[in-house]
Amino acid sequence: MPELPEVEVTRRSFVHAIEGARITTLHLGKPLRWPLGCLPETLVGRTVRTVGRRGKYLLIELNQGWLVLHLGMSGSLRFAQDLSAPSVHDHMDMRTTRGTLRLNDPRRFGAVVYVDSLASPIAMKLLGHLGMEPLSDDFDLARFRAGLKQKVTAIKQVLMAGELVVGVGNIYASEALFLAGIQPTCRANKLSKSRVARLYDAIRDVLARAVEQGGSTLRDFSNANGEDGYFQLEAMVYGRAGQPCRQCGTLIKMIRQGQRSTFYCPACQKS
Repeated sequence: MPELPEVEVTRRSFVHAIEGARITTLHLGKPLRWPLGCLPETLVGRTVRTVGRRGKYLLIELNQGWLVLHLGMSGSLRFAQDLSAPSVHDHMDMRTTRGTLRLNDPRRFGAVVYVDSLASPIAMKLLGHLGMEPLSDDFDLARFRAGLKQKVTAIKQVLMAGELVVGVGNIYASEALFLAGIQPTCRANKLSKSRVARLYDAIRDVLARAVEQGGSTLRDFSNANGEDGYFQLEAMVYGRAGQPCRQCGTLIKMIRQGQRSTFYCPACQKS
């Protein structure tokens, strides 16, 4: 699943190219997770102001209204002047005066939703429950510490829930916990102030480095220009079960938490 770094990398790869573009046609393929919410032809003639992001959602601001996009489990975007005819897994072609934005989503868990404003009931249903943005000034250490004190579940599960801090998915939760030296099964409310501070810094560091590396390409992720990410090549624990820890040489272990694989070093992450 594309996580926050992949979504941010995707945004950066086409935001400047599409700003100021006027929509000429909008074609939708098979139904996605949620309906568009308006007739596609009503968006023809509107202009793209910019593209923002909230968690794993891309927010295309139009001169009237917004398009909220989610890449789902396996979705990706392409933006180019000339694209081939849509394939069976291409479920949105938004043609503009500057190129075509295409959503490819084999599993169709993604979404393209039109809202009049980000304060509308539909937008709030999608975005209103999201936690702090870890790469912005909104990510406050005191709020993070106070939120963790209210959580009795395992710290990795809390990070992935997205209610306290958004966008720390499976890959980056494992990596941040390793960097902070915290065992993924440790109860969130048992973390000391110093360990919370280390985790806070680790989350920001891991996500920022992942964005710099273009995200992680584990299967088929690429940005809107078709470029792969490389963060997975420097992962310390994720996907490395049975291999020696890059830091101490102990074999990396893998456990299951909430139906997801968790990777950690039993020596570097003792508590």
